[in-house]
Amino acid sequence: MENVPRVAGIIACELEPGGRLERFAHLGFKPHLISMDDYGVPQRRRRCVAGNFDFELLKEYSAVLERPTLGQVVKALAADPVSDPLFGIIMPRADLVDHVAEEPLSLEEVRINRANKANHTVYNAMPFPDPLDRSVRTITATCTRVSRESIVIAAPDTPNAYRRLTVRERASLQGFPITFQFYGQNYGQKLRMVGNAVPPAFAYLLGHALSGTPVKALPPLASHAASLRAPEPVSKETPPDRPGARYPATRRFRFAIPSLQLKSGVRFEFRNRFEKGDGRWAIDFYFGTSKEIMSVPLDRTLQARFASTFPQGWPSSVATVLSDLSAYLADADLQNMQRVWCHQGLGLTRPFMVLDELDALGRRLREALMEHPRLAQAIIDQAISLVFDEAPSPPPGLAKLARNAATIAAGLLIGSSANAILERGFELEARPRPAVGFG
Repeated sequence: MENVPRVAGIIACELEPGGRLERFAHLGFKPHLISMDDYGVPQRRRRCVAGNFDFELLKEYSAVLERPTLGQVVKALAADPVSDPLFGIIMPRADLVDHVAEEPLSLEEVRINRANKANHTVYNAMPFPDPLDRSVRTITATCTRVSRESIVIAAPDTPNAYRRLTVRERASLQGFPITFQFYGQNYGQKLRMVGNAVPPAFAYLLGHALSGTPVKALPPLASHAASLRAPEPVSKETPPDRPGARYPATRRFRFAIPSLQLKSGVRFEFRNRFEKGDGRWAIDFYFGTSKEIMSVPLDRTLQARFASTFPQGWPSSVATVLSDLSAYLADADLQNMQRVWCHQGLGLTRPFMVLDELDALGRRLREALMEHPRLAQAIIDQAISLVFDEAPSPPPGLAKLARNAATIAAGLLIGSSANAILERGFELEARPRPAVGFG
């Protein structure tokens, strides 16, 4: 059996005395964790493989296998004739099925992909685009044009453009021969067929390990090229996904401000939220641990606490940044920003424009507060005490906030200041307009 890595611990535990698999323990059934790229599949797909077989023999196969890369697969499938990068099958490119490239990602889609990979609000950073000189991350069963899981590469015929992989490229990276047919009704079904599969190139090796084939007698995949002809009829081409033209009025936006983001989920996010049908824009702050995620509301109460605690005002370098923040938001077309984000109307300000400005201002304010370390820590102390003073114990993660005091204090000031302006703008927009009479 094959499954995700965490199953290995479950199986090992259940095979112990008292476990639900105890009665099968005498069969010698053992779980092993492997990575598919160690077995000739150009994909870093970590899986648990469990059974009673000669696993040491399987590991011997790994030592004699090549390690193809994403770039080699893409290049091989772009050639004419096509040469299968794993199985050595040769065919005219015109006969290759499911190799229709999507339209390049739009500028908005590129931005979302880059943010989801390089600056995700919680998970570790990924490279963007995906590097061609190594195997790829796990090929998943589902992905969209803007998902973190999508493999994105440069579009070869369009400068500064990017695209997702075709079904056929994904299939080759999953260890399928280029003649294999995916009889799905639509593009999404074919992606699921590929992503849910056990890589055939690995299953081939597993079969030989179960049969006890010595490593010196292991036939290469290419020795079967002549027998791997495409069945008839071949699968029908299914059109790939297209960029979204319009989105729901409640389309979500939630991205970390890069200059105010630390690892392990400590971050300031710019997001929209829908309460009673109304879309509101704001900055949120999260810290703590993966098991205890804490938050400090960046609202007018916090802004008032800062005003009363620091009546003398801020150093000029800090005050200048906050003044620039107020001026930018005052000029921004915030009222139309959600409509622009949903592609349902015109406006002068896009959400990513605001995110970029918050990033730049956050970087400036962080540098300014580095010159005032005591002030930065005092800002954090006031924010934490406002929320957690009556808590039975201090919240987790305070030491990390202290080590990064300038960054956290900058986020607290920018967040509370920006949210006050954003909230006032929403209240003005929601206020009923007086009737106008004529005559």
